[in-house]
Amino acid sequence: MTEQLLDKNKAIVVFSGGQDSTTCLFWAKKHFDEVELVTFKYGQRHAQEIEVAQAIADEQQLKHHVLDMSLLSQLTPNALTDPNMAIEANDDDIPNTFVPARNLLFLSFAGALAYQLNAKNIITGVCETDFSGYPDCRDSFVKSMNVTLNLSMDKNFVIHTPLMWLDKKETWALSDDLGVLDYIRERTLTCYNGIIGDGCGTCPACKLRARGLNNYLVEKGANN
Repeated sequence: MTEQLLDKNKAIVVFSGGQDSTTCLFWAKKHFDEVELVTFKYGQRHAQEIEVAQAIADEQQLKHHVLDMSLLSQLTPNALTDPNMAIEANDDDIPNTFVPARNLLFLSFAGALAYQLNAKNIITGVCETDFSGYPDCRDSFVKSMNVTLNLSMDKNFVIHTPLMWLDKKETWALSDDLGVLDYIRERTLTCYNGIIGDGCGTCPACKLRARGLNNYLVEKGANN
């Protein structure tokens, strides 16, 4: 009976206003009739992330939920929530931008929201190919989380990860296929230093993004 209570044409996108989640937004719009966005305010390094997410939601005329998750920044020191901390790798090779339990909590609260909205589909832009060492971006974690959500709420949610096996070059290719490459390049915020678009060019997120874009544009030019 629970399956019938969920709207298979409705989707919730876990949304940060970055390249990956914005690509997922347009992927969701292509595949589902009704799309809503959820952004988490967790004391991230720069407040612009919330502002950019809201601006994109407004431009795309999508309902946007902003949930307060500020407790995350209270649990552990990390470079993603502390602007005074230099970005570097720890001894275990996991970057100090890793926020423990972030995706665990994000997907839990996205599931709770989906429950209230009767939405069957939850979309997240996590990726194992270019996952930067974050253990909660792995496919095995997402699959286990999907089972946990379904058991905890007696529903049949489906967590979609359209970018899971794509590298950054392939993610840019997907955005081009969706007809939004320029929009994502100009309007999204990936940079750890809070610079929209191509960013600062020096932080790890910008380097990964730029390398993928350059590789895609070179490949595209060679094929034209």
